[in-house]
Amino acid sequence: MRRKLAGWALLCAAALCGAPGLVPPAHAENAATSPALERRVKAAFLYKFLGYAEFPTGAFADAASPVTIGVVGADDLAAELARIVSGRTVNNRAIVVRVLRESELGAPVHLLFIGGFDAGRVGRMVRAAGNALLVVTECDGGLQQGSAINFRIVDERVRFDVALDAAERNGIKLSSRLLTVANRVQKGALQ
Repeated sequence: MRRKLAGWALLCAAALCGAPGLVPPAHAENAATSPALERRVKAAFLYKFLGYAEFPTGAFADAASPVTIGVVGADDLAAELARIVSGRTVNNRAIVVRVLRESELGAPVHLLFIGGFDAGRVGRMVRAAGNALLVVTECDGGLQQGSAINFRIVDERVRFDVALDAAERNGIKLSSRLLTVANRVQKGALQ
């Protein structure tokens, strides 16, 4: 388990420093004190989630189709995510980051990040994003709103909870390796 956590920490460290292998200062994980740092860590996690998600066979038009990440309500995170994924692939597919507006929520994406902390607004957007396969949010009660992964700040660090039923409803299989580093895993339907 320590090795898996170390891998996640190294990815986040590399994303934060802009180069692989560099380690940030000890205080860099204290995301609660720096909104910019929090966004960088969340962007690194979004990229990493792709490697631990198995999408259904019909999710891609062909073998050359890219993995598309849609971001709504967090343009700064989208810019950081675009920087992180530039020139990288996941499962031999290029990665495309699209900034979406609420009116574009029906656009087909493989991973959708909905920024913002208003649970009611997030819930409406989750329901409007019918084509999104893996939905990630950051509000209190995000899993109850239908998100598969929800970021939380725990002990001043970015963590995430997972709702397996929400992922499975969209045909997504999440790796057990991802689940071992989750803050909390919800296995049944949320009430």
